[in-house]
Amino acid sequence: MRAEIAARRARLAAALRATDGIDRLHEDIASALELLENRPERTMGDGPLRVRVPPVSRLKGIGGDIPDALERVNVPSYVVDEHHIIRWVNAAGRRLVGDVRGRQVTSVVAPEDTRRAREAFAKHMVGNEDVDGSIVLIDQAGERVTVDVSSVCLYEGHRVIGVFGQLSDIEVDAEPPFHPHLTPRQAEVLRLLEHGRSTDQIARELHLSLETVRNHVRGILRALGVHSRLEAVAVARREHLVAS
Repeated sequence: MRAEIAARRARLAAALRATDGIDRLHEDIASALELLENRPERTMGDGPLRVRVPPVSRLKGIGGDIPDALERVNVPSYVVDEHHIIRWVNAAGRRLVGDVRGRQVTSVVAPEDTRRAREAFAKHMVGNEDVDGSIVLIDQAGERVTVDVSSVCLYEGHRVIGVFGQLSDIEVDAEPPFHPHLTPRQAEVLRLLEHGRSTDQIARELHLSLETVRNHVRGILRALGVHSRLEAVAVARREHLVAS
């Protein structure tokens, strides 16, 4: 049975790398459940504490369609492969962020949280850790939404080959108002400054050149009438231009 389970895991790894990976993923979930259902009754403990452990409840026997339930459950759920590519999103997830299959997972994360998203993914892939936490996403309408994420490792043997996660406590964030003399891009740069990002980090997260970021920072300082980034953040917080 162990060899058969290992074979199922190998198929799962191959499925996650394929474009239609979710179909294979569904098949392997069903197959794994079938293997568990057929496990014989066992006994545990000694003496008067010895008890019988029955087989896993036969979901198949009651008509449980797990793949269909995963797709229909009103909890945004997703699968990301080892290359940071989103391979599957259920219906609730598509309603939230759109059909983002095939895109990098950080493409749906707010710029100021992309570093935190990468760090969480590294915990999965390098540390074999399951991760819970909150993060800010960008929804289909371009609005910022704060969500709680519960994500677990998907394994092939002892190697992590992807991540399965679900989102909860979804709240649409109220956008801080723009300063009348700031452009939308400058306001975005200001929010990243408020989160302690350097020029290099802002350039990477917003896909801008270093010189463009420096120009935006100079524009922010002029618009707010200050002489340093720290002063700009302090003024913005006082005037509620960034989330404190």
